[in-house]
Formats: sequence, C-alpha cells, structure tokens
Amino acid sequence: MKNKFYITTPIYYPSNKLHIGHAYSTVLVDVYARFRRMQGYETYFLTGSDEHGLKIEQSAEKAGMSPQAFVDEQVKGFKNLWKKLEISNDDFIRTSQDRHKNTVQQIFDDMIKKDDIYLGEYEGWYCVHEETFWTESQVGPDHLCPECHRPVTKASEETYFFRTNKYLPELLKYMDNDPKFLYPLSRKNEMINTFIKPGLDDLSVSRTSFTWGIPVLANPKHVTYVWLDALTNYISALGYKSEDDSLFQKFWADENTEIIHVVGADITRFHAIYWPMFLLSEGLRLPDRIFVHGLLMMKDGKMSKSRGNTVDPVPLIDRYGVDAVRYYLVRETTFGSDGQFTPEQFVERINIDLANDFGNLLHRSISMIQKYFDGVIPTYKGDVTLFDKQLRELAEETVNDYEEKMADLKITEAFISVFKLVSSANKYIDNTEPWNLKKNEKTEELASVMNHLANALYIAGTLLQPVLPHASAGLFEQLGVEDKIRDYQLVHKFGVLGGQTVNKGQPLFPRLDVEEEVAYIKSLMNGN
Repeated sequence: MKNKFYITTPIYYPSNKLHIGHAYSTVLVDVYARFRRMQGYETYFLTGSDEHGLKIEQSAEKAGMSPQAFVDEQVKGFKNLWKKLEISNDDFIRTSQDRHKNTVQQIFDDMIKKDDIYLGEYEGWYCVHEETFWTESQVGPDHLCPECHRPVTKASEETYFFRTNKYLPELLKYMDNDPKFLYPLSRKNEMINTFIKPGLDDLSVSRTSFTWGIPVLANPKHVTYVWLDALTNYISALGYKSEDDSLFQKFWADENTEIIHVVGADITRFHAIYWPMFLLSEGLRLPDRIFVHGLLMMKDGKMSKSRGNTVDPVPLIDRYGVDAVRYYLVRETTFGSDGQFTPEQFVERINIDLANDFGNLLHRSISMIQKYFDGVIPTYKGDVTLFDKQLRELAEETVNDYEEKMADLKITEAFISVFKLVSSANKYIDNTEPWNLKKNEKTEELASVMNHLANALYIAGTLLQPVLPHASAGLFEQLGVEDKIRDYQLVHKFGVLGGQTVNKGQPLFPRLDVEEEVAYIKSLMNGN
C-alpha cells in the first residue's frame, strides 16, 4: 500500500450561491482525508475555485463589478461554508492566483513546442453556461445544449486545438490495465461508448471571444480555455513549474503517493479523458483514481439556483450542528450513486441513527456504569456472558471492514458498518439484561457487560471521528477516555477501556420534533 495520500475535490465555479450539493463532495473528501490522517498517514487535501470564463465575465458585468472583484466576493461564501462544515483542507487554490496562472502559461507553451497544440478555427453551436461548443447533431433542431438544455448560439472563432488522438491509445491502455482508475465502472463504459468510440475530436483549448482568462504567452489575444485552465489546479497548487516544487515532488512525482480526484458526474468527461491526456503531454504520471460521485438531487431533479430548488446548508448547521449535517451527507446517499435530499429523510436520519441508536447507547451505558459500579468502568477480563464473544468479535470485524471500505472510498458503507455495531450493542443490552444480573448478584457477568459496552462505544466513537468530530470527542469525554488512549491504533485491540471514571453529560443528539423540523427545513427551500 502507498504511504502518502493526495485527495482533491472538484474546484467549484463561483457564479451562484452554494447549496448542500456543493457541500456533499467536499464533506466526503474531508472524511476520507481525516480517516487517513487518523491512521497516521501523510495526507494532502485540496479544494478551490474555478474563476475564469465568459459566464463569470457576464455575471460580473451584470453585477456592475470587475470579474476579479466579483469572484473575490463569491469565494468568501465558499470559504465561510467550508469553515462552518469544519473542512480540513490543506490548501484552497484559486485559478485567478498568479501561482496558478504561471503554471498554466508554461504548460500551454510546452504543448505548443511539442506540437500537441495547433492553431485553427472552430465553428459550432456554443453554450455559454457549459463553456462548450456542440455540433449540429448534438444540439438538435431546437438548438439546445445537450448538457444544460439552455439555448445555444452559432459561433466561430480562431482557437488552439489539443491533439487528443495522439494520446488516446495510451489512455485506453491505462484504463484497461487499471480497473480502479475510473470508478464506478459504469463511468468508464460511458466515456468509451459515448465519447471515444464515435470519434474524439481535437479539443479547443483557447478563446478569443472574451478576455477573462489566462493569456497565452505566445499569442496574447487568446486566453486559455476553461478546462485546460481549471484542471491544471491539481498540480499548480502543489507548485508544479514554480521555484518551490517540493509539494509537487512529495505528493505527485513520488510513486508512493496515492492520488485521488473526487469529481461530480457532470464533469467526468474532462477529468477522465482530457486531464490524463494533458498529463501525458507533460510527461507526468496519471492519478491513481478518479472517483465519480453521483449528484445530490431534490425531488424535482438536480439542484439549481435558477430552478429554485436548493437548500442552504448554513442554517442547517446553525440549527442542528455540524456533526448532524456531515453525517446526513455521508450516510443518506451511497457515495458513487445519485441521492435525494428531503427534509423528512434529514430529520429521520438524525433521530434514528444519531439520537436513538448512538446517543441513547452512550446514555444508557453510562447510566448503568454509574448505577452499578459507582461510575468506574470495570476492567476487561475476557468474555464472560454468553453474548460477550459475539459483541467483541463483531467489534473486531467492524474495524477491519471499516478500514477496507474507507480505503476503497466506499465511505457510506464504512459508516453503515459502524452503525451495525452500535445497533448490536443496543441489542446486547436487551440480551444480557444487566438489571437482572444486578438483581441476581451476578457481579462478574455484570462487570463484563459494562466493560464490553464501554469498549464497543470506544471503538465506534473512534471510527466515527472523521464524520462526527464533536460527538466523538463528547463520547470520549463522557467515557473518561484519557488523551493517551485516544490513539487510533488502539482500536485494533478490544478491551482498551477499564478503570476510567465516566461523566454523564448532555445527550449527544437531542431527539427532534419531526413535524416542527420538517416544516422549518421546507421554509429554507425555494428562498422562503
């Protein structure tokens, strides 16, 4: 296994207000980065903003601002949201920064010198929103963009083209040799059957119809096309082609680093086809994994400010806490598939998983330890009752299953596994009936039950740290877990706890009034 990790979110386009769909991919990547750091691995986590293009230029003009002032203002919202969600990114790259511009300009120069880029003219149907030219057959008789279904306009301009077919055989070979390079597998099939097999045109990589972009050094009337510009962020942020490229050497050039790009389904084509080609042109290694997550939808389809069907995550965090919002995003939708946000599911997930199962297990366990053992967790003495072995073995299996699934970016499944342990621990209380053990003076069995419960909670709390940083810290506090044993490596051994004094605190997750909270969340939607 590789011993360093570099993981990235897509860089977001700052032309609209952020919604919970943007938060989704960033939280999932944050959870993975926290997991790797928790294991003790050196991990670098990048996010950022994609700030150039005609759409930004037009939005800025409409707002009566310069493009730079416009994106500066928009990016404040990004950074505020990531702070509210406690995103642990190591860097935030902006494509309007000089460090990024310099890298892009040098790469463009390299490509011209290698004859990977040539000057020509493009004519077609142009969609401003998608920053893409389409053919007559693609836009159909109604002349609508096949991606966003907005009207397109006929346009032609001088442009530089990238020779895609020069690197296509190598890319296809790479895809065939590494089944995890593009995941889920359905995305690989889509790229090949939809975009490559019908014939891949050379890619337009510059524009002359607007000025808000990175000028081409060899021909300054051209600005770099948004995708060659935007995709380069993954290496410009590491200092590629800069005076200090130490981060690039550590987290890209070094084969011991696993490089993972997490992207939304709507930008798969650019990441899976063109980005690898740009890297091959530069003589650089390709990422190990391009993981495509689905979209978080509303009942009436994809979230969109123009459709008025978004929900702002900030008031959700303010009302329910950051842990609840993070958990919902991780748990409700299987990472890699499309999901749906509804107020009912949001409230139900908090009540069932967090309040009833997790929070209540901690509350019951601590109450019994206080009642039966003066608040001191009994020491671990192996399996005593008929049900001890079953809970201990499940806890040990959960750790292994969690690590395996997290490493494979099956993040939702990893946390489902942890909550199976939580549910089993609740059932274990019902099976062992501690109140009857006390009544019948079975002190040894009762001590074992209390210890097994405390250790199952300790393991669950440790594994949940990447998604529930506050609740896990609260659990450790209430169980009396000292700093020296808040060490992830100890989770592999059952029986770490014993002798600690518990401290009953406030419930980790108070139960919500379903009707009242659903009404509140609905009031946030559609700008009401």
